[in-house]
Amino acid sequence: MEWSTLLFVAGAAIVYVCAVFRLRARGISWPKARTSSWLAGCLAIGAALIGPLAERAHHDFIAHMGTHVLLGMLGPLLLVLGAPVTVALRVLPVATARRIARGLASPPFAVLTNPFVAGLLNVGGLWILYRTGLFAAMHDDPLVHGLIHIHVLAAGYLFTFAVIGGPDPAPHRASPPWRVTALVLAIAAHNILAKVIYAEPPPGVSVEQAHAGAELMYYAGAPVEIALLVLVCRPWLLPRRPVSRRRSSQPVVSRADSLDRTRSPARAKRRLSSATSPRNNLRSA
Repeated sequence: MEWSTLLFVAGAAIVYVCAVFRLRARGISWPKARTSSWLAGCLAIGAALIGPLAERAHHDFIAHMGTHVLLGMLGPLLLVLGAPVTVALRVLPVATARRIARGLASPPFAVLTNPFVAGLLNVGGLWILYRTGLFAAMHDDPLVHGLIHIHVLAAGYLFTFAVIGGPDPAPHRASPPWRVTALVLAIAAHNILAKVIYAEPPPGVSVEQAHAGAELMYYAGAPVEIALLVLVCRPWLLPRRPVSRRRSSQPVVSRADSLDRTRSPARAKRRLSSATSPRNNLRSA
């Protein structure tokens, strides 16, 4: 299981980096911040699923909550900011890219990327996990354990993409007020769940472990939630750039000259001849 997870995470990082190098070979620039974000997201997911933290999570509820923060919150945020779909659309053949674009614009994807639906899949799944016998079952059945991890990662990624509305193409992007509302409701539901776990531990979890795990869930998830709020409210927080006027290479035209251009050529010719006539020159002298 760990080897397959390692191959998946490492493969995702390698494929992304190869795609970026291919873009640069074509002369297309790609932000280094997005590449760093994707690699950091892969590292966070790898730390949650492989290594000492993942081994401790089987019998330590505190470590389990650490994997929840990395796998369901921080990792998806970093992956979304890496804009993997944009990389794929630029690297893949035109026919394949068009099929992906049609899938993004399809009605089922519109339902999944609705911030309220994505929030229900994300936080609602956590309520089902910790308030039913599913939490105990995931430690007894490796298949259930793997499926829950896949759901946590996929739901976290989908919710993050839905509330941020990018940077990948989002044909069904909701308006900022709706995305902010969905995010605030999801944060409230997540924090309430942490308090419920603190008051009533899940089956098989001691009171001390539940208290420490709930506090980790509440406080460690706060920075990610704040980052999501900042990203969603960025259009309102950042100052608007003034509209820059393009500098024209043509000479400045006065109002009189513009009016002269609107007049007929014959009238302009008469004005020119009258201005250069000897009589007018004598009068000016």
